Amino acid sequence: MTEITNNPKQLSPAVERFILHWGDLGGQWGVNRSVAQIHALLYLSEAPQTAEDIAETLGLARSNVSNSIKELMGWRLIHRVPVMGDRRDHFAAETDIWEMVTRIAQGRKEREIDPAAEALRACMAEAETDTQISPVALKRLEEMLDFVETINRWYTQMLGVPKPALVTLIKMGSKVTNLLSPMARRSSKKNREQVDVDG
Repeated sequence: MTEITNNPKQLSPAVERFILHWGDLGGQWGVNRSVAQIHALLYLSEAPQTAEDIAETLGLARSNVSNSIKELMGWRLIHRVPVMGDRRDHFAAETDIWEMVTRIAQGRKEREIDPAAEALRACMAEAETDTQISPVALKRLEEMLDFVETINRWYTQMLGVPKPALVTLIKMGSKVTNLLSPMARRSSKKNREQVDVDG
């Protein structure tokens, strides 16, 4: 059961709405709804919560909460917090929004982009000695590998940008595009001229 129902610990309507919507969004992002709801609860909680607290508040099975906590800890979105006089594990969420987003981006890179790049490199290595592959298929594999590796490099570079610089860059918004547009036009013109020469 993943929906909040008849919870003894009363949540404010705004908090309950956020938890439910975050759970729905998690499903759209490929994350289990319970995982997303637990993350939302801990993110808005004023104090660390035990697994029992979470299960009771969200109306979830204890086993579901345990598995979800393991997943959130794997993403480094929550952490254990020691509480004096209580031997149970307590959990709190990362509350720095930029740090949270960076960790999610790093996790997605490791789970999605890195394996894609590795698979494409293996395909290209095989394609280079494959006498039956068509030039069209080879060219498309090369283009896809180039694209994925470009995205991979960009992710790595962005993850290494200090937070203040990244915040400034994002807040610049369309100013970055306007700055880059003349360079992109020059590059496009140069490519067209090269095609004309080669053609």
